[in-house]
Formats: sequence, C-alpha cells, structure tokens
Amino acid sequence: SSHFGSSGHFGPKSQPASHHCFKEGRCRSQPRSALTMALLKGFLVTSLLAAAAAEEGYATSPWNATFTMDLDGKPGGAQESFTVRIHPEWAPEGAKRFQDIVSSGILNDARFFRVVPGFMAQFGIPGKPEVAAAWQSKNIPDDPVKQSNTRGMMTFAMAGPNTRTTQLFINFKDNSFLDSQGFPAFAEVLGDGMQVVDKIQSKYREQPNQGEIQSEGNTYLEAQFPELSYVSSIVQGQGVPAATAATAAVQQKPASKASFLTQTGIMRRTSAL
Repeated sequence: SSHFGSSGHFGPKSQPASHHCFKEGRCRSQPRSALTMALLKGFLVTSLLAAAAAEEGYATSPWNATFTMDLDGKPGGAQESFTVRIHPEWAPEGAKRFQDIVSSGILNDARFFRVVPGFMAQFGIPGKPEVAAAWQSKNIPDDPVKQSNTRGMMTFAMAGPNTRTTQLFINFKDNSFLDSQGFPAFAEVLGDGMQVVDKIQSKYREQPNQGEIQSEGNTYLEAQFPELSYVSSIVQGQGVPAATAATAAVQQKPASKASFLTQTGIMRRTSAL
C-alpha cells in the first residue's frame, strides 16, 4: 500500500498569508551582475532548445489549442470551450510536452481534480490508469521562468526540480509569488476564455487523492466526486507539426516503477506498478 501526507498534493501550494515567498517567507535579491548573467544564460539556453525543438518537429512559434469542457461532470451535457495560446519562447520544454499531450490525446476525459477558488485549477492525470502509469515518470527538464503566473496563465505542476510530467494548472488570479519557485508559465487563456475557466467545478476543493487518481483513474473520481469538470477534448490549431512516432508510442509503454517525492508540502505517491 501507499501512504500520503496530510496534503497529498503534487502542484503549487497557495501563498501563505504572512509573507510573500513560497518557502518560509525568505526572499533574497540577487546582485545585479549575477542577475544579468542568469538572464543571459537563460536566453542562450532557450535559443539552443528552440533550435533543437525545430529539428525534432516541435512548434517553435506560438500556436493555439482549444479545450472543450464538460463543466457539470455529466457525459452528454452542455459543453463550453476556451482557447489557449502556447508560447514556446516562454518555456520551450513545457511547450514541447504540451504538444505531446495534445497530439496523443491522453487528457481526453481528464478531470480538474484540484480546484481552489482564488488560486488555481489543476488537472493533467490521464483518466486511464495504464496511460497515467506510462507518463508519470517521463519527467522533463526545467525551463527558466520568463512569463509570470498571472491570471489566465497555464503552467505545469511540479514537486521540485525537473519533475514536470503531465499535470498542469490555470491561474485564477495573479500568483506571481510562484515565479521565484520555478513554475514557468508556458501558455495563456485567450479572449474571454477565463469566463469558462472560472466555471470549473470547485465544490470538492482539494479532497480528491492524487494517488488514488493515479492508480484507479476516473473509476475512483466518478464514484467519489461525480461532479468534477473534465476535458472532453483538446484540439491543436493549424501549423503545428504532426506527432512523431515516438510520441504516439510513448503511452503504450508503461513505466515499471513510479518514483515520487515530497517537497515544500507537495507530495507524489510511491508505489510499485
């Protein structure tokens, strides 16, 4: 069996009311020279990543993807949609992973399982356990933070350095305090799309257990939290390269073992699959 801490969360932690930093209220400003060197290094790394992405068949210019949503959690009910614009120049590794996600269709029927009003809406665990198992150990390297976590920005959840996989969240408000903790936004909700995002079911808040979602998928969520909003489909816009054979095959090769960690109050489950 597997054990969770009191939070059981993999993703961003809401800002403590007593301070403006993510960890224990400690903020340090870098010397200007160090900050300049860090920005220069980030620019060079991003340029190299963009060139590599183009060779691999990934989009290097902004592109759109449209989410169709079942907000009431009931199949066959009314659907609404919103569109996001993915910015590879903001976070190239995150943009590439999202392109893989959209191309493979792994988040069709995925629930928004952690929705905190005034903070964010989190989703991204595939509804089929075998698919979730295949992706949960496929971590991507970190991107430098170039775009702040303001309202309407979409960002990958993580549990520490280099732990991003498929979980994402959309910011309900300005959560720029997450920037210093390495959460790089990679996409933005367009137009009046946040009117749809604001309707995502929040009655269950943080009750769903992420370990149970990982191991039991939508069977668990439909039984215990039947009104969760979910993604019906994500359709990519024109001009995006087709999925590569490797992308199409990755969900069919399950991981033999999942490693999880706890960091800054965020937890991932440890279990043999």
